[in-house]
Amino acid sequence: MTSVLFVTWDGGGNVPPMLAVASEMQRRGHAVRVLGHPSQRAAVVTAGLAFEAYSTARSWTALKPRSGLRADLAYAAVFADRRLGRDVVRSARRSPVDRIVVDGLLIGALSELCRAGLRYTIFVHTLRAAMYRAVVRGPLGAVLHVRGLRPAHLYEIAELELVVTDPLLDVRPRANAASIVHTGPVFAERATQSTFDDPPAEVLVSLSTTYVHGQAELLQRIIEAIAPLPVRVIVTTGPAISPDEVRPSSNTDVHAYLPHADAMASASVVVGHGGHATTLLALAHGIPLLIIPTNTSFDQPVIGHVIAAHGLGLTLDKRASTEAIRDAVVELIRRRSYRDRTGEVGRRIRGAPNGAVVAADRLAGRAATAG
Repeated sequence: MTSVLFVTWDGGGNVPPMLAVASEMQRRGHAVRVLGHPSQRAAVVTAGLAFEAYSTARSWTALKPRSGLRADLAYAAVFADRRLGRDVVRSARRSPVDRIVVDGLLIGALSELCRAGLRYTIFVHTLRAAMYRAVVRGPLGAVLHVRGLRPAHLYEIAELELVVTDPLLDVRPRANAASIVHTGPVFAERATQSTFDDPPAEVLVSLSTTYVHGQAELLQRIIEAIAPLPVRVIVTTGPAISPDEVRPSSNTDVHAYLPHADAMASASVVVGHGGHATTLLALAHGIPLLIIPTNTSFDQPVIGHVIAAHGLGLTLDKRASTEAIRDAVVELIRRRSYRDRTGEVGRRIRGAPNGAVVAADRLAGRAATAG
């Protein structure tokens, strides 16, 4: 039996894939516990996993309103938090484990584990190219370096990286490639090909589950853009926005929450923010995407670029006009090439093992079944 400590943070889309891998390990009889922010207790316990809260790390919730530079600096403070890392070290020494799996943005935690001489696995919950670029270069990388952290070195010395995305959409690094395993995406349930050929067309609109300044206004603009079209529109606002903050049109249903797998079963187009989980789930259903990044500081612009470059959809700036949004949705519905390409990718993803199974194989010391 392998014992594993999973180290996470309250960030939204980063949490479900890690909990899915932890649950798969526990299902196989391995000992599992999850260390995270106190606000994550309910999600972890609901998943049937043992939870431990950080004792000295700074308090944090992704639902607190923040905007602009203040938001970027607040996130950077979480990722660089050495106190969080010291909590991880204390937990691992108090109850020794065979594996420590750390969210790849928690550079402060990786640094403290390195300092303590403890080996770790990095968990990459998005495109590896996007996460590595964010922590090594750009504004976040600059903040981390100013605080005396060395993200590139901490990635280089990891015993393993689990990258829970489609390897054909990611850029495979040349260095340290033997320890980097692309498991494929992690889904809670098996996706099916969308039946979007049955009229009328359906458009699913879903932006971030965390607070992003201006997101409610963007949702309203998307609703108004699609209002004149002969389509059915389903909008999910998530926990950061109340459904009362947007005004639905006659062809629009607004929900605080709706299982995306259900909504995607018949969707013709998904309009999203470029979050990795929603994007990959749409692709698994064979659905073209319109990506409108709401947070340009991390992976969303990269994912939007990848989707457009592979012919799987279109991407627009978050300041795009209603006309531009409407034109993009019409093009994605009418042009068959987008359906053909996403259908091909969807069949390949659905035919591959669930990423949680592949990740659990590697954590348990077995040969990888993908990567």
